[in-house]
Parts: sequence; C-alpha cells; structure tokens
Amino acid sequence: MEPGFSETDRRLMAAAIRYAERHAGLTGTNPSVATLIVRFEGGVPLIVGRGVTAVGGRPHAETVALAEAGALARGACAYVTLEPCAHHGRTPPCAEALVAAGIARVVSAAADPDPRVDGRGHDILRAAGIEVAPGLLAREARETLSGYLARALRKRPEVTLKMALSADGMLGRRGQGRVAITGPVANAQTHLMRARSEAILVGIGTVLADDPALTCRLPGLEERSPMRIVVDPRLETPPTSRLGADARGVPTVLAALAGADPQRGRALREAGFEFLAAEPDENGRVALPELLDDLGARGISTLMVEGGAMLGGSFLKEDLVDRLVLVVAPGRIGEGGVPAPLDPQEAGHRFDLRRQLRYGDDLWLEYMRKDG
Repeated sequence: MEPGFSETDRRLMAAAIRYAERHAGLTGTNPSVATLIVRFEGGVPLIVGRGVTAVGGRPHAETVALAEAGALARGACAYVTLEPCAHHGRTPPCAEALVAAGIARVVSAAADPDPRVDGRGHDILRAAGIEVAPGLLAREARETLSGYLARALRKRPEVTLKMALSADGMLGRRGQGRVAITGPVANAQTHLMRARSEAILVGIGTVLADDPALTCRLPGLEERSPMRIVVDPRLETPPTSRLGADARGVPTVLAALAGADPQRGRALREAGFEFLAAEPDENGRVALPELLDDLGARGISTLMVEGGAMLGGSFLKEDLVDRLVLVVAPGRIGEGGVPAPLDPQEAGHRFDLRRQLRYGDDLWLEYMRKDG
C-alpha cells in the first residue's frame, strides 16, 4: 500500500476509479473523472456526494459531487481520480470550488499534465489550508484516463490495436472475406471496447472484404457506437455498404488523399459520409502519424484499430500502438491463412502484458506499450 494512505483511502479511490468508467468515451475533449465526497462518522466512511464528468465534458465531476453533498461537504474528504483543474473556462476552477465548499482533505490519483493545471490545482488547495494527498492508485487511474493523457502529452489519440488470432497465428483466410475466429463471449467484449472508444478505424481492404458495420450492438449500448473512420486513399468505399446504410446516424469519416475521384466523392457525400484530407507517405499511402495528429486536433482521445494484417502491421511498424489486445482462439486456419503481424510471444517482447483473461474458449491478452 502507498505510504501515507489508509486501506479505507485505497478502497474509496478504487471505487472512484471504477465510477469514472461510467462516461468513458462520452466526455468530449475532457477526461471522464470521478469524485467522491466522504464524511467520516465515528470513523465510518459515508459517501455524501458523488460525481462523474457529464456527457459532453461539462460539468466536471467535482461540481456534480459537491452539488449532491451540499452543506455536508464542509469538513469532508474529496477523492478525485485526476488533479482538480486550476484554470478558468466557462466555469471557475474545480480546485476553487472545493475550497469554497469547505472541503478539509483532498486525495487525488493521477496528476494532470495539462500546462494549465500541472500542480496548480494542488497549490490552490494547499494555499487554502486544505490537506492534499496526491498519487493514490495513480497507475490505475492513469489507465482509465490514458486516452486523455495521450492526447495531452502526444497530441494524438491513444491507439488500441485489437486483433483476433487463430491458434496458428492467422487473422483469416485469403479471398474469403470475414472468417469467424472467436466465440460469442469474446465478441461481446469487443463490442464493449467499441462502446468505450471515441472512434474506430479500419482500412479500405477490410471494408471491401468484410462489409463491416463497426457499431456497438450490445443491448442497451447501441447509442454508444463510436465514430467510424476508414483509411480510404482513393474513396473506394461503396455508398451502398453497411457503413453507408447509416452514415447519417453514426458519424463516418473517410481519410482520403488529394486527387481521389470527385464523382465517387459526391456519391459518398450524398450518402452521408464525411471526409478528412490525409497526407501521403513516401509510398503514396495515407501517412498514419499525420492522420493521428489530425484526429487529435479534432479532440479524439481514444482510437480503436480493428484493421487487418496490413493496417495493423503498419501501426506496429511505425510504433503508434499504445494498447494491444490479442484474442487467441483454439481453432486453426491452416493453409491459405493470413498471418497476423505479430503473435503473443513477440507481443510479450514489445509490450507489457497487463491482463490475461478467459472468455469462453478464447484467451484475451491485453498489453500496454513499455513506456506507457
């Protein structure tokens, strides 16, 4: 346990981190943060206010929790998953709101690298005589906030590459379009990943071969489908594809190079597709680092890549993968299979294995970049 913190502190911060997951992917350019306002009656903790960053990013978690706590916030302890903000925007800083409410102690998890905050939130609290205890479960909180932190530090979204592999390391079979590899439990987890992501990206090869919908189809989470992005240099996406069927309902963006067929462009625009002007790399393909920069500038913090071997391999080759999810099924594809760009053994050398789970017959492996 971290020095200076009690087991109760740890349990309450862990609860706050779990609560922050509620609006993951829904808070715009702001991170999904959680705050618990806790009073201790006879040494027993009582949560009198709780808040999570609202959908769209406002109000912040501290504001929501303080409003629920009301007068009970005076003398209480606030558990916050990210350092309270210190800058004036459309509303006063959350650090000042905690001071005005009479909070006696603030326990925070992750530090905020935003130059407008970066320690200033804690300084405001200390200057007001509030006890500040930072860094509790910081690693766990950073994992929840990793998309926001990636965009703040690298000016691009956090990239999660997800691939389903057969037992012999294949992604599919050549010339046969989509091949079912994993079972229903693992597939449901994939849809849950989509619900937590702000955007999902595939290449034009996947669109032409598989005609995917790329939506979240878990009951009750259909409205959590992410923005869909296709790396489509020459605008080859069919307007009649499944993506085109609901492009007006689910934002769908085609990253295309200059000089793409204008007639195709008009047909796609009429179907509801949006366009993102992409830069070419030295091979005439879409330059992925620049594409990520553009997505970061649009405020996208979390990007899920579900492309095939070529696109996944390109992200790996250019060291653009922050999280890697490999789902290994027990079946084999054999001759004619499409090899994955890496297997679990190689992934273990390049990334840190964080989780190993079993969903039905499938093995679910989650990795993080070693410098993450």
